[in-house]
Amino acid sequence: MDFRSVRLAAGLVLLLSAVLSLGSLLPQQGVFSVSPFVVTIVGKYLSYAFLALAIDLVWGFAGILTLGHAAFFALGGYAMGMYLTREIGARGVYGNAHLPDFMVFLSWSDLPWYWMGSEHFAVSVLLVLLVPGALAALFGWLAFRSRVSGVYLSIITQALTFALMLAFFQNGLGFGGNNGLTDFKDVLGFDLHQARTRAALLALTGVFLAGSLMLARWVVSGRFGRLLVAVRDAESRTRFMGYRPDHAKLLVWILSAMIAAVGGAFYVLQVGIINPGEFTPGNSIEAVIWVAVGGRGTLSGAVLGAVLVNFGKTLFTAWMPEFWLYGLGFLFIATTLFLPCGLVGLVGSMGGRAGRNARTDPTPELVEPGRDEE
Repeated sequence: MDFRSVRLAAGLVLLLSAVLSLGSLLPQQGVFSVSPFVVTIVGKYLSYAFLALAIDLVWGFAGILTLGHAAFFALGGYAMGMYLTREIGARGVYGNAHLPDFMVFLSWSDLPWYWMGSEHFAVSVLLVLLVPGALAALFGWLAFRSRVSGVYLSIITQALTFALMLAFFQNGLGFGGNNGLTDFKDVLGFDLHQARTRAALLALTGVFLAGSLMLARWVVSGRFGRLLVAVRDAESRTRFMGYRPDHAKLLVWILSAMIAAVGGAFYVLQVGIINPGEFTPGNSIEAVIWVAVGGRGTLSGAVLGAVLVNFGKTLFTAWMPEFWLYGLGFLFIATTLFLPCGLVGLVGSMGGRAGRNARTDPTPELVEPGRDEE
């Protein structure tokens, strides 16, 4: 497998985030200035790209069509949102330095045990990785050990995120109910509304996304990646040869969940809100469409699809918001029928065809001057 496009995609992500971050620090009246809205919207696109990359890892290489990966994205967002909520302190509406406003409103007297330590940034970073990773490990161990696959596994993943959505809507769970967590003030002492902070967050999102791309490339380009493809294409034969497909799928499933959770954390930092709506199964299905449009099993295509489809969504919903879902469905059908390998696959096939034509073009023989051809 050729993953040269992954390095290109990682470089473009770094370049885009760096240019926009620097542009946002210029005077707003300048020609090259970038508005805060553009910084926020691009940061959101790149955060979604983490989710698309995570889905491409398990769907494109292990053959696991997940319809519930938004659950890991949202859990990572909530883990970061807990820290940002505690960072508000006494600056909330009720002036309580120990309890978030929604807990004061609901007459809570103490923080739940699972909020302990959330005032520390390092603890929250660990929670971003460990909570989705632990859930993925438990779910994957039960599902893959039982050899659940195909459409049955897809339905179960969808049920998982739907169950979490219903749970987080409950006020008694301690995560703000249907309003979620919002009104964040700062992170590590830096004002989230300042241009420099937002520029730094966008740059960090680009760095971590590029790093995640290279990590995913390293995972799938070696022996483990070839094992994943073998599991995807012929799981029974792979098991007959002495391998453990359930172990391979579990490892990539956990890694995928953690990558999605990192995207959720960056999403909350830049958008400024996290609520149970992020668990909606429709979000997971939409993310699958991003991967299909960009190119399943290419890694770079997942990032490209996430950015392009969400950019189209921003434009389409501004012009004709009531028709966006129809447009998204048409895009998925058209991709399935005419671009089964996605945009990256189309570019790769065009490049390969041009290379073959160049190799087969007849080259005229050179004849030395003064000598007739025989």
